[in-house]
Amino acid sequence: MKKLCTLALIAFSSFTYAAEPAPDSACMTAAKEKKLFGAARTSFVTKCEKDVLAKCELAAGEKKLAGAAKASNVKKCVRETAPAA
Repeated sequence: MKKLCTLALIAFSSFTYAAEPAPDSACMTAAKEKKLFGAARTSFVTKCEKDVLAKCELAAGEKKLAGAAKASNVKKCVRETAPAA
């Protein structure tokens, strides 16, 4: 039962994060520079954030990081990586 509740909580948090892009992210800044609004901006930011996350996770995998070290490295990479325009 605890596992089910934990999974539901994680799924809900992931959904709320994906539903609303971070207002101060590098991807949001790039979308504003491209003068995107509404659904186009949301779509662009969502794809941009997924691409950055995938790139950072791949880099952490190449460094053979695991656990907290990988999570920390990915978080730092995402924060520092500017989107490819």
